[in-house]
Amino acid sequence: MIKGISFLRRAGSRAAYDRLSGFFAALGFTPGKGWQEEGSRGASFLAPLGNLEFVDGELPSAADVLVEVTSLDAAHQAAEAWLRAQGDEAALAGLGPIRETHWKSHIFTVEPEPGFAFSFWAWTDPLKSKPLAVEGDLSAAGMRFAIVVSRWNAVVTDRLLEGALDALLRSGAARADIEIVRVPGAWEIPAAARVCAQSGRVDAIITLGCLLRGETAHYEAIYNEVARGIGQSQQETGIPHSFGVLTCETLEQALNRAGLKGGNKGFEAAAAAIEMASLGKKLAQGGPA
Repeated sequence: MIKGISFLRRAGSRAAYDRLSGFFAALGFTPGKGWQEEGSRGASFLAPLGNLEFVDGELPSAADVLVEVTSLDAAHQAAEAWLRAQGDEAALAGLGPIRETHWKSHIFTVEPEPGFAFSFWAWTDPLKSKPLAVEGDLSAAGMRFAIVVSRWNAVVTDRLLEGALDALLRSGAARADIEIVRVPGAWEIPAAARVCAQSGRVDAIITLGCLLRGETAHYEAIYNEVARGIGQSQQETGIPHSFGVLTCETLEQALNRAGLKGGNKGFEAAAAAIEMASLGKKLAQGGPA
């Protein structure tokens, strides 16, 4: 039934209104819709979490508005920079230092406008009250991989293959757990990748190929079907497929992306496959390892 909560404070003047609005905007608050009417106007600022708390005993801070942040140092620096830009030495002097509290946090109080004090705080433990993300590890030890690589434009795809093998072996994969499947061209990659995925022998598949634009629409037709086929194989088999098929205008662009100038996309595709294979195991186990 409850949708949201708003805390309203009347600014003493137009200048105070503009000053407070500028202060919260400078600290990175997400602006709300606000309003503008004949007799009043409002500037709203949004936060991901809102709390209405009642206290029996000592208040946790001098201010009655507490703002939890992820980086207290950054918030303090932003507040100080904004106050200095205003040239208000009195307000700058009212910017309190970051101090430790008895409730396992750090806090500072600032009063950008007389009568409007705000406390910014963050937990001492950086993981407390923050959602823990489930992420894959870049360790390939004990995992099995298939690399499906096209022979067409081999001067490029061989370099991509070298990059993929480098990433896997550096990350702890055993050479015996890496299966290399060569196909004639990019068009054949999805079919071979699906067979590998359905075999149950691998934890992830790395697809490598190279398409160069020609003078006809052949390039677009091939690319669209290759991308669709690889994505469909991944979705229907549940085995991660990383995408290392280059689509470039020229051979020079492709070589640059195969290790000459722009990094090696084969290495990057293998790293993505490792992470996704690890993530899949963690999700299957119900959370972080």
